Amino acid sequence: MRPSRDSTARMAMSRSSRRRLRGGIMGRMFPRAGRLSIRPRRAILRAMSHWPLRRTDITRPAYRSLAQGIAAAIDAGSLAPGARLPPHRDLAWQLGVSVQTVSRAYEELIRADLISGEVGRGSFVRSGPRETIEVPWFRAPTDRPPIDLSMMTPVALPQIRAAWADTLMRLSGTLPDPAMLSFRPRQTMALYGGMAAAWLARCGMVVPAQRILITNGTTPAMFVALQCVAQPGDIIATESVTCHTLRPAAQHLHLRLQGIPDDDQGMDPDALLRAARASGGRMKAVFLLPSGGGPRARVMDRDRRAALARAATQAGLMILESDPTGPMPPRRPPALSGFAPDRSFYFTGLSKCLSPGLRLGFLAMPEKLAEAALNRHLSMAWMATPLMAEIAQDWITGGTADALLAAQRAELAARNRLAVRVLGQRAQGFLHGLHRWMPLAPGTDEGAALAQALSHQVALAPGAGFAVLPQGPALRLSLGGPPMRDLEQALRIVSAILPG
Repeated sequence: MRPSRDSTARMAMSRSSRRRLRGGIMGRMFPRAGRLSIRPRRAILRAMSHWPLRRTDITRPAYRSLAQGIAAAIDAGSLAPGARLPPHRDLAWQLGVSVQTVSRAYEELIRADLISGEVGRGSFVRSGPRETIEVPWFRAPTDRPPIDLSMMTPVALPQIRAAWADTLMRLSGTLPDPAMLSFRPRQTMALYGGMAAAWLARCGMVVPAQRILITNGTTPAMFVALQCVAQPGDIIATESVTCHTLRPAAQHLHLRLQGIPDDDQGMDPDALLRAARASGGRMKAVFLLPSGGGPRARVMDRDRRAALARAATQAGLMILESDPTGPMPPRRPPALSGFAPDRSFYFTGLSKCLSPGLRLGFLAMPEKLAEAALNRHLSMAWMATPLMAEIAQDWITGGTADALLAAQRAELAARNRLAVRVLGQRAQGFLHGLHRWMPLAPGTDEGAALAQALSHQVALAPGAGFAVLPQGPALRLSLGGPPMRDLEQALRIVSAILPG
């Protein structure tokens, strides 16, 4: 029997336990109620970090020591990500154990999110030995800081600093008591729900305030939505390349991602239907970035949005629509969630379109799951920081947000025109996007291209950091970070060093 959604926290392995497993401190594994718990035992790691395992490595209970041995080999790098494990019968014969023992060990490793079992193909190592999130932006220290085109950020306009200074000065004498003293999340939501609804209306989402959850950015909103629609072991469909935060979120929640083929307009609705039917009911939701915030900087047209909403409805899938840049693209099609509001979570934020320091997100929820979403947010973050909500309210109701948004659009239009002028149409994107997606010539070594750009003091993001399905080599070039002069210099360097 599958655990209920409310018992997920009890059934899943604790974060600290998983960190110890992934960090390489191995211990005893207790399968009570389907739970894997870990107690430190460094000797196991030292003794069993090799691969393949030997018969002398197996102790009683055999399934537990086998699972520990494979986990230690993954941790030590002896089993690389993507490596195929032996079939059950082959490994049972090699180690002198039963097929049932191997099956139980593999089940424990799947539950710990260390391997995946694929019907008809076998069992594969899912991830490397560490739990570190592999961010696709530049972070290594250098003596000379590069021109950083790796991180997607709005332009650092002088108006942003002025807006913060003016608002903080004004609020210093008028800050309401709940912004400083309230511990009541519902009271906070009541104070700022109208502001949130006004911002979502700018994004094409007309939603009553009682169906909006205010969070500390889009990532907490994404976690809440994922927890509401899926349980450990369920499948989330996503585009072939997606935001880099989705993969670690799925890993932490023990969910599986399945990339769906796409075309120039985005995810293929027919391919989504086929994948949902083939999943045997395990696919629960589809995660989409239809409004320019995805790696390919693509704004999906109205017809494709409607077709995907119909496909999700037909397949019984919930829709998770991520819109990190919010109303940045003017005159864009209506939100995809509007085509199926009863089965859609829509989330956006302010940090990508107004100011990186304004960490505030808005999650529009279907009415039937609003209470569940609130409870999951309470357990994870309690409530959004009231001071951030107060600043956002001051900006949105006083006109500052619209002025900053207009300034961002004007500056990004100039930067995107520059990118097209220097790189040509191979750098894909749209006029008001924060970045461009640049496919490389077939056979190009993506890592070598990144290293060559960095040797010329330009930091880029690798396409592989966003890929769910196998992709050709590509780079993501963010346009908002550096000053315009540095951006032009960086783009000309990229044009000179990349083939094609």
